[in-house]
Amino acid sequence: MSNKTVLDTIFSNYNSFFDAEKKIATYIINHKEKVIEMTIAELANSSGASEATVSRFCRKCNMKGFHHLKVSLAKEIIQSSDKNITVSNNIDPDNISQSLQNILANKIDELKQTISMIDEIKFNEILNLIENARTIQFVAVGNTTPVALDASYKFNQIGIPTVCNTIFETQLAYTYNLHKEDLVIAISNSGASKRLVTVLEAAKVKGAKTMAITNNENSPIAKVSDYHITTATREKLFMDEYCFSRVSATVVIEILYLFLTVKKEDAYKNISRHEQSIIDDKL
Repeated sequence: MSNKTVLDTIFSNYNSFFDAEKKIATYIINHKEKVIEMTIAELANSSGASEATVSRFCRKCNMKGFHHLKVSLAKEIIQSSDKNITVSNNIDPDNISQSLQNILANKIDELKQTISMIDEIKFNEILNLIENARTIQFVAVGNTTPVALDASYKFNQIGIPTVCNTIFETQLAYTYNLHKEDLVIAISNSGASKRLVTVLEAAKVKGAKTMAITNNENSPIAKVSDYHITTATREKLFMDEYCFSRVSATVVIEILYLFLTVKKEDAYKNISRHEQSIIDDKL
């Protein structure tokens, strides 16, 4: 999408890069200010890759070449500087105050980029699809399972019939009982889960609509889905390999929930009924 930054593209495609390309990606993430002053030969030498690999990396990031990447990156750095946004990958137990600010700045950037990449026309179509679905099935594996469970709870709360199972085999078995009026929403950071692709393909066999929420619009899960919302991530600023962040995906669910609460006429009545039914459990 047009609002996607160079860093967004690098983060979302990181797992699909070859090892030499990952070296370039990691170097850019950690030294973006230096990169805009470098030649292609200097970046290749500093990252431990070849000039040909740098050129290939730029094309994978939807850049015409290294110069295009540098200009785009420079614009992003200037815009961040103008907004007084401090983005650093440093977490130091001996400097907790600054480390907290670094984490906060990155999380704020994550959320801003996620929202900026939402296509308004497609988003409105998604809202209508959710509102008119007979049943919605949220599917996820591993780290994003809590997001799917939370989504199922929220949607049921406002009167949208929703299910979410934590066992893959149960998810798949349920999917084969869906109809064309139903919707399957898959949530995945990488978008590369074979299990979720299997569920989405099963949904298509049954004629159900499919949607995905992932970090990468070119991921296998995104490609097999009818609709897709791209989430931004900054987690590799802190850890190179481990994908842990659920913040952006959770915010997308919150956004959908808030819009549906306003859009659905009986939403507040359903919320009130739900709250009244569990009031005895509260102190």
